[in-house]
Amino acid sequence: MKTVLLSLFALLVVAATTLWVRHGGGEPYPDLTKPPQLRADALEEVLSYAEPIGNVAVNRDGRVFFTVHPESRPQGNRLLEHVDGASTPYPSLRQQSELFDTPLGMAIDRFDRLWVIDHGNHGLRSASIIAIDLASGNVLRKQNFDATIAPAGSLLQDLQISADGRTIVIADASFWRKSPALVVYDVESGDVRRVLEGHPSVSAENYTIRYQGRNMQFLGGIVALRGGVDGIAMGDDWLYWGALNGSGLYRIRIKDLINDRLPASQLATLLERFSDKPLSDGLSLDTSGNVYLTDVEHHAIHRVDPHGELSTLIQSRELRWPDALSFGPDGYLYVADSALPELILKSTEHIKSQGPFRIFRFQPGFDGVPGQ
Repeated sequence: MKTVLLSLFALLVVAATTLWVRHGGGEPYPDLTKPPQLRADALEEVLSYAEPIGNVAVNRDGRVFFTVHPESRPQGNRLLEHVDGASTPYPSLRQQSELFDTPLGMAIDRFDRLWVIDHGNHGLRSASIIAIDLASGNVLRKQNFDATIAPAGSLLQDLQISADGRTIVIADASFWRKSPALVVYDVESGDVRRVLEGHPSVSAENYTIRYQGRNMQFLGGIVALRGGVDGIAMGDDWLYWGALNGSGLYRIRIKDLINDRLPASQLATLLERFSDKPLSDGLSLDTSGNVYLTDVEHHAIHRVDPHGELSTLIQSRELRWPDALSFGPDGYLYVADSALPELILKSTEHIKSQGPFRIFRFQPGFDGVPGQ
């Protein structure tokens, strides 16, 4: 009996050590914030909702859509539109039950189509991409991805669309599988492929996120919140991206990314590290080439100018975990505050107690017109 107990103990030690090596540990990350260019009161509340908000997307007419964060395990609506001061299911709740499993990322293309990425509960079920025509409300597409594109442990959670509407790029943060990648989707053909899988530019670095004075670690420190490529931003010529737990903002020319004849080794030589960045979640881009990034540790939004210089735009404790970004009309940048650390491995009662959850907006000020 003693031998059996010792063997079980040894197995537990090995398992815990393996888990810690793969998912735990990490060093603190330096604070990159500078004196903000805008006062905190430039941030205005757009809406509040009882359940945690995932991503936000705003169309050219100012229609505001948001997902309920799947880490909160919602039982009802997954996607909503905020209309006349109320948040209503979009599409109907019946349609949502047929369309969605765990939707999170959203973007709106030049044809006013809302594209939604559903990660299929971290790839344990089928991930899918859905397109809805905002003019008619018709569902234009639902395409499931197989395990070669969204394997178990993947997290397809953000997407952006090229200016011509023909290419979608999806970020696989791969929290559990630890094989992050960019996923390139051809809108016309429906062809899809993974690129840069496991490359340092899409991978988490050994940093631990601190949230309100505590490390984002779980199970006694064995598991730390550490994600790969998360936010992405897409302009006319460049795709920008960065890992949640990553120090660098990277970019590659879109024409190179969509060239399926380039071997993986050559594609990797065509990307570049554009600037340093904070530990960030959402990204966005304006047509002047400025990249906007959230700072999940310091309740801030930063901007990287076309020369790669990082500055702090706004900082507010109202932004518990600034998540997705989306430009809307009149130069407003919308920010979804998911309060993510209050969701992960938390009880339903705890999550409910942290509400309401909010979307904010502010005018960052720039010379160009908003991008996506």
